[in-house]
Amino acid sequence: MATGSNIRTWFNGQWHEGDAMIIRAADHGAWLGSGVFDGARYVNGVCPDLKAHCDRVNRSAAALMLTPTVTTEEMVQIVWEGLKAYPKDAAVYVRPMYWGINGDITAIVPQPEVTGFAICLEEIPFAPDTASVKLGMTRFRRPVLESSVVNAKAGCLYPNNARMLSEVRSRGFGNALVADAMGNVAESATANVFMVKDGAIFTPIANGTFLAGITRARHMTNMRADGMEVHETVLSFDDFHGADEVFLSGNMSKVTAVTGFEDTAYQSGPVTRRVREMYWDWALSEA
Repeated sequence: MATGSNIRTWFNGQWHEGDAMIIRAADHGAWLGSGVFDGARYVNGVCPDLKAHCDRVNRSAAALMLTPTVTTEEMVQIVWEGLKAYPKDAAVYVRPMYWGINGDITAIVPQPEVTGFAICLEEIPFAPDTASVKLGMTRFRRPVLESSVVNAKAGCLYPNNARMLSEVRSRGFGNALVADAMGNVAESATANVFMVKDGAIFTPIANGTFLAGITRARHMTNMRADGMEVHETVLSFDDFHGADEVFLSGNMSKVTAVTGFEDTAYQSGPVTRRVREMYWDWALSEA
């Protein structure tokens, strides 16, 4: 599924122009869901936290009982080689991925001797800084490690996210604010979430039901370095109804202002703007 344009694919040791065919009908990943991926962003000549994203896709593969076959350092080098074909001002989504090829005698367990690997580069524009979203409630929750591979960025987790989005979109919202198994706020359906109250910043504590994102961690580091008060804690939906600002943190857009949660309205406020500014100041300083 291509959501962007100008795609390049690294597969079988070389770069291919376009959305190359990389998976077969009988591959374990195609019919039993053993696929993981990660996503970094390239813009203005920088690819922030690329190494961290490559590290994580290898950890995700291991969590799904797949054998990582490309080291982080090799992956970073391959990505930069592929990005040479894009102009410096292009906004590119960088997606390394693994999937299972063979199963065991039951077909269920992926076998370690062969693992599929590819990298997809795809031009996807950044949303403008003025972009915002309203959040709705969903009855669907984040799973726990005992029932799902929540310690991986795995494709098999995303049908649940799709249910969340479809439910809230049917009621006119752009994204969902999602509970964990205990009924506390975990994240949105597509990104981590922060709220601001009386100048302090709060985010749900990482409790193993959602991926505490790389961009989330980067924002917290930047905010604390800037002297902001940042708390990871248990948060309720009532806490979000009482917030002064809310914003989402994800790799695709980095910072997205939230202007409403059900019948509660927020401003796209100064903390949200400052977090965005600090992120790009840091990212461009890495060039």
